[in-house]
Amino acid sequence: MKTITLNNIPDDIDEKEVSMIVAAKLFDEGKLSSGQAAALVGISKREFIEKVGQYGVSIFQQSPEDLLRDFENASKR
Repeated sequence: MKTITLNNIPDDIDEKEVSMIVAAKLFDEGKLSSGQAAALVGISKREFIEKVGQYGVSIFQQSPEDLLRDFENASKR
């Protein structure tokens, strides 16, 4: 595991908040699973899933177009 050190961060910025932002972004890009992202932040997977939407990230990793295509394919059967 790698360690990242950030310098010159204002005192009013919470470390956990920064961790959540980074974890949400990496989860959104598919670089971390929800469990890995939760571990990065130090929270449960359930808590991560409940919170990640506040950062503009969906827990559903498919695009709306992919979901629509899946729905259309399923309705043809």
